[in-house]
Amino acid sequence: MTAQQLPAVRPPQAGEWEELVAAALLGTERRPVPGSADSAAALLTRAALSTVHRRAGLRPAPAEPLPGPAPEDPRPPLPEPARRRLALLLADRGGTAGANLVELLPQWLATARARGYRLPAPLVPALLDTARARSELRADAVALAGPLGHWLAARNPDWRFVLRTVPEAPATAEQPGDGTGIWHEGLFAERVTQLTRLRRRDPAAALELLRSTWATERAEDRLLFLDALQERLSSADEPFLEAALGDRSKNVRLTAAELLSTLPGSALAARMADRARAAVRLRPGPTGAALTVRPPDECDAAMQRDGIAPKSPTGRGERAWWLGEIVAAAPLPLWAELTGLDPGQLLALPVDDGWGDDLREAWARAAVRQHDSDWARALLGPAPRPTDGAGRSAGAPAKLLAVLPPEERAAWAAAFVAAHGLGDAFQLLSACTVPWSPRLGATVVGALARAAGSGAYPWSHSGVLGMAERALAPAAADEVEALVAAAEGGAAWTETFARLAGTLRFRAAMLAELG
Repeated sequence: MTAQQLPAVRPPQAGEWEELVAAALLGTERRPVPGSADSAAALLTRAALSTVHRRAGLRPAPAEPLPGPAPEDPRPPLPEPARRRLALLLADRGGTAGANLVELLPQWLATARARGYRLPAPLVPALLDTARARSELRADAVALAGPLGHWLAARNPDWRFVLRTVPEAPATAEQPGDGTGIWHEGLFAERVTQLTRLRRRDPAAALELLRSTWATERAEDRLLFLDALQERLSSADEPFLEAALGDRSKNVRLTAAELLSTLPGSALAARMADRARAAVRLRPGPTGAALTVRPPDECDAAMQRDGIAPKSPTGRGERAWWLGEIVAAAPLPLWAELTGLDPGQLLALPVDDGWGDDLREAWARAAVRQHDSDWARALLGPAPRPTDGAGRSAGAPAKLLAVLPPEERAAWAAAFVAAHGLGDAFQLLSACTVPWSPRLGATVVGALARAAGSGAYPWSHSGVLGMAERALAPAAADEVEALVAAAEGGAAWTETFARLAGTLRFRAAMLAELG
């Protein structure tokens, strides 16, 4: 329709928009538009004209003043090769030998942060978008984004997580250093962040801040605030946590009890020690000593106040559950005081009436909770040899392994892989620091080579292969490429090893660019 063919229309009148809406809702057959044979076309024409009329009649509001620039960032700029590499990682366009670049981004961010670089401003929005979708990247991403990241987050709701991520930039006028402004007026996530940040800097001040509003907080909020006290937990927190044992929320009571159980000198630990003494005893005998176990016959009110549930949530027998909770919360030095034995000697003793597994499992939980490397070492046992048939340990071996020093973790995991292959090794390898030690790396590569030669499919070890891309030292690329040349295991393994070698070389270049 040309301009000359448009129907003549009169200017919109006051109140006409409401009439047009009513006609559209009721239908033009019931509410025809006057002045036209085609009511439907007239309705649309009048609506379009009225819309333009209403918009044209609006006066623009006064423009808000432009914000000031972001604060200066004194850190050194990122080297140009590293800038290009970050752009590639953020774009995730694929890499050498099909490497999954997005999985290398955490390592790049952690290394760049440790080097103290400043990101180029054009890449900060893309990094914040990526960190918004991947919470595990946020701490490093926020630190690298620096003052510009906070400046942008204040103006884009999609990046509000920057203001809630610990650690943050130094406090500003909008976030006072004492935390009272955010604590009393901020969103819940911002309050958790503020409490955690203050806890790291001044534990006593953080506790006092939490105490000031504790009685008025919701139960679910109290629970998460209590979690923040794990940072720099000390005996100074005991009175507050002891009082929280009487909280009206069950989950708050349980969390307070668990925190107190990590303080060996706490009153709760002493009460658990008394219960443990009554439940487990050393019995001398003509053929050697043994442990006798008599769990409580009931879960009394005092036990429940100390965080022991009367009903087992795991399906185990109630007395076994109570025994486990008591032993797991009792200070581990108690057992040497009672028996005069070290952990290895104690674990070697027979246990009467089939309570051995329950006792070991509880000791393992206590070792992890109290970060006791002597007990963790004893529970794991010596590193398995290739001739060992069992090589298994009670009590979540990966959690126990994480208690040991990094070098010992790597040595134990390497011995396990050498003895048992990769089938049960994923969690153990996850507990080892990155990059893996040369011995552990060589052992994993050797196990992969054996898997290829045995006819196994690469996908059966996909978890370990993905971890190896990130955790093997880049110097292992030559060793992996030798497996490509050997061509054992067919085309699938050849492609797998080529990809792994390519990823290792990509990582070597990536780390070299960061200095």
